[in-house]
Amino acid sequence: MAETNRNKWVVLALLTLVYTFSFIDRQLLVILAEPVKADLGLSDTQLGLLTGLAFAALYVTLGLPIARLADKGNRKNVVSASLAIWSAMTVISGMAANFTHMLLARIGVGIGEAGGSPPSHSIISDYFKPEKRATALSIYSVGIYIGIFLGFTIGGVLAQNYGWRVAFYAVGLPGILLAVLIYYFVKEPVKGRYDPQGASTVTPTLSNVIKTLLGKKTFIYIALGSGFIAFGSYGAGNFLPSFLQRVHGVEVSKAGYLLGMAFGIGGGIGTFLGGFMADRLRLSDMRWYIWLPMIAAILALIPFGVYVFSSHLNVVVGMVFLVSALLGVYLGPAIAVTHSLVSARMRAFASAVLFLVLNIIGLGFGPLTIGLVSDVLQPEYGDLSLRGAFCCIFFSQSLAILFFALASRTYLRDLKDTTP
Repeated sequence: MAETNRNKWVVLALLTLVYTFSFIDRQLLVILAEPVKADLGLSDTQLGLLTGLAFAALYVTLGLPIARLADKGNRKNVVSASLAIWSAMTVISGMAANFTHMLLARIGVGIGEAGGSPPSHSIISDYFKPEKRATALSIYSVGIYIGIFLGFTIGGVLAQNYGWRVAFYAVGLPGILLAVLIYYFVKEPVKGRYDPQGASTVTPTLSNVIKTLLGKKTFIYIALGSGFIAFGSYGAGNFLPSFLQRVHGVEVSKAGYLLGMAFGIGGGIGTFLGGFMADRLRLSDMRWYIWLPMIAAILALIPFGVYVFSSHLNVVVGMVFLVSALLGVYLGPAIAVTHSLVSARMRAFASAVLFLVLNIIGLGFGPLTIGLVSDVLQPEYGDLSLRGAFCCIFFSQSLAILFFALASRTYLRDLKDTTP
């Protein structure tokens, strides 16, 4: 038992490291946006496309068939192969000579990362009991913020001292080595290990999985709420390095360090505490899995407004820390709620659908919308155009709060109707 207990934490650590690499590779272009923009002659709209929709389009659509493959077969192998692909495409990003080259490279990163999270979520749910899943999934999700921290800090330093191309090479190559470690050291767990006795061991048909998900109003509301929180996180987050450099005159390495600390530490704390607290509050009412992220989203509105309009750099960084912590709360509970509504052999696909909605709304349209609005405002407001563009996020956050409130009204009924 002790050996099994140790193994699950080793597996969780390795999968979290994989997730960390995915966000290092994904966010590296964000901190490098200004030197890449200058070198390749890009607009804010093109930056929004490269850091958002270009990545998200195939990331979310290929996530569905890859997750289906993982539900049927060996999930560990899917994760290992995916990591190798997106790491190689990160290296290729450093070779881009124009917008089209970079666009194709970022699409390639998205193709690789499509096979990362849904199979990992499913593996974790079979290593950890239901009452510990939100905590485990939140620890895994902390990889987002470790990756952002490392991507921002390492990327900023490398770009300033060696150029932006070297930064892509330096973070892409180690991911290929990690893929080999995952293949040899992660053991594929039994699907549905902690499901009730008598639970089906047959993989449901695709139509049954989709019917199950669409039949749960809670899932629809959670997915939409998560998407609109992600709209704010990615929309503002992908332009914050540019915001600090343009509005506050911060050089790229310092912007990387400051935002790496604010996002990495703040978001990591919030993401872990979201799952940890939800797993404990669930003892009084399962709806705390939804209420907690909703309350955090409400509280985030004030510090967000402060950092958008403050003229003091230290205040801006402090508020980014607080917003990152509050907006990190939702992810572990959202995944745990999703998995509670489906059987074991639907979990990877259910995660993929959740991430499809989350990333199309958030990663796909968040940065693109901010970039478009910034370009429209730029002739009149110049370097302050991003301030006006960020105001779109007050609307998206309000929608997120609304959808989480709706989910809290249907969760107990949908949970009761769920069969193993």
